[in-house]
Amino acid sequence: MRLFIFIIIITTAFQIKAQESLCKKFKALSRPEKCWVIWHPFIAKKTNQISLEARKFANEALKDTLLDGDGNGGQVDAFRHSLWMAMLAREIRIKAAKKLGNAHERGNYLDYKKHRTEEGTLPDEQSCQMDFLNNDAGIQIGISHKNETIDSLKNYIKNEIITGKLWIIKKDKSGNFINCNGSILMPEEYIGKWENEKCIVSSDFRKKSTNNQ
Repeated sequence: MRLFIFIIIITTAFQIKAQESLCKKFKALSRPEKCWVIWHPFIAKKTNQISLEARKFANEALKDTLLDGDGNGGQVDAFRHSLWMAMLAREIRIKAAKKLGNAHERGNYLDYKKHRTEEGTLPDEQSCQMDFLNNDAGIQIGISHKNETIDSLKNYIKNEIITGKLWIIKKDKSGNFINCNGSILMPEEYIGKWENEKCIVSSDFRKKSTNNQ
């Protein structure tokens, strides 16, 4: 009997701790993301688990030599967003997944207004537009690869990236942002500015650029 009571106490304690953790995560969300959670209460917890798993895979991709190791506007950034949406599209309603992606990007604009960074940098219009494109591509990938293993899904997305099917921000081989005319952008031209001259290009741009040199 004492063992049974002890198990109940421990289980309850873990449940309370889990609820506290979820509450902290909810408070950290942007207003659009909080609205999404409120309107989708029955899939919010599942969505959080999928999002955490996608984040873990994206962190692993930083060390993948197949990609460029760039999580700020580069191929790893494209991988993170497209994989996240693909995983969600396989597990929840497509419309709900798309709305969450849109809510996240709207939250980025609010973060910009409040001077809060994402992935260590202040969001801007071009970066958010790139995310929208990769989110949409990820949803379509999730729809067409619904029954594949997660490893197959990751490999497929990586192949889409290196063959130029997704989107990144244009940079030179030294990592400097460059505009669509090929000129290097000075930090004061884009840091802290929502609208700037960053340029969205296909995800194989840097490979093509290297081959042309």
